[in-house]
Amino acid sequence: MEVGIVGKPNVGKSTFFMAATLAKAEIANYPFTTIEANKGVAYVRSKCPHMDFGVQCTPNNSLCEDGVRQIPVELIDVAGLVPDAHTGKGLGNRFLDDLRQANALIHIVDLSGSTDIEGTPVPLGSHDPGKDVDFLDREIAHWFMSIIMKDWYKIARQSDMGQLKVEEALSDKFTGLGITPPQVYAAIREADLGGKVAQWGDDGLLKLCGLLQKHGKPIIIAANKADLAGVEALAHLSEVSDKTIISASAELELALRRASKAGLIEYVPGSNDFNISSPDKLSSAQNDGLEQIREFLQTNGSTGVQTCLEKAVYDVLDLIVVYPVEDETHLTDKEGRILPDAHLIPKGSTARDLAFKVHTDLGNGFIRGIDCRTKRIIGSVHELKDGDVIKIVAKT
Repeated sequence: MEVGIVGKPNVGKSTFFMAATLAKAEIANYPFTTIEANKGVAYVRSKCPHMDFGVQCTPNNSLCEDGVRQIPVELIDVAGLVPDAHTGKGLGNRFLDDLRQANALIHIVDLSGSTDIEGTPVPLGSHDPGKDVDFLDREIAHWFMSIIMKDWYKIARQSDMGQLKVEEALSDKFTGLGITPPQVYAAIREADLGGKVAQWGDDGLLKLCGLLQKHGKPIIIAANKADLAGVEALAHLSEVSDKTIISASAELELALRRASKAGLIEYVPGSNDFNISSPDKLSSAQNDGLEQIREFLQTNGSTGVQTCLEKAVYDVLDLIVVYPVEDETHLTDKEGRILPDAHLIPKGSTARDLAFKVHTDLGNGFIRGIDCRTKRIIGSVHELKDGDVIKIVAKT
């Protein structure tokens, strides 16, 4: 599971990445600070089932804090994207290549309007952030278009002659980008270009590319630097884009996480407040700064960073959390760990899908599953629900 952090230079991508992961990344007030992609691990939250079973879990692939399971998600912060990146401008080629395996994208937009279209600092409010949303969509569409156009005329001709299916040909082209055949088929159906494939034309293909992005690499918008912007800016952005938009301040989130790590405050990412552990250890300026952050939290509900991650994983990608175990009575694995692993899987996944997620041999040898909550036997096509705890029985 990988989420890409994208956007033009100097909008706070690396700050967002650091706030979400506390991993190191270079930050500066000029374009192309990020050259090599930064990779780190962030966490999304889910209620841990140990609360329901009245046991204490011993997590293996995730964390559990106060009954909340923290499930790891890989983040990648890539080089800033500028107009015409698909032609190689800026660091465009590297940017696009780094995003090949990202399942979803969080587009960091400077809501304060203090950076122009190429990421150069400009006076506060002088740039329309809505334009940044448009240009990123165009760049990804043209990137996909360049992939399609390689031997496209041959594919179109053979498709119209009945020698191959265009859906299968495009699926082969986009497999390397982590876009699945069902996602390609959905994009083609929605594009509804009709007629002969050879007559789809450039406009039709660009429309298809936009839908390939929608289905294969969905985007959520983090309206960053919201602490510097007025409410009008967020309202305007909502008017010009139909994507999910989250008001955010990565800088405030980073400050809170660093203060929490230093033991100065008690803060849970995603919360709308925090507690100061030792006010006497803070200067008056630090106390004032924390109170300003508290005001933002109470107005916006959170800094938005954790919300963006969880919206991307649970809403945009439509994933659920399930817990496979080997012993349905004690909820343990072969090492005796209780509720050890939490897996993110697509909503609608079956018991057999979970078996394959755990290990190929379990999927191939699947016999039945057991729902540990109800103790009922479930079949291979049984659709799993969020929070399910499942034992897989398979041929060995």
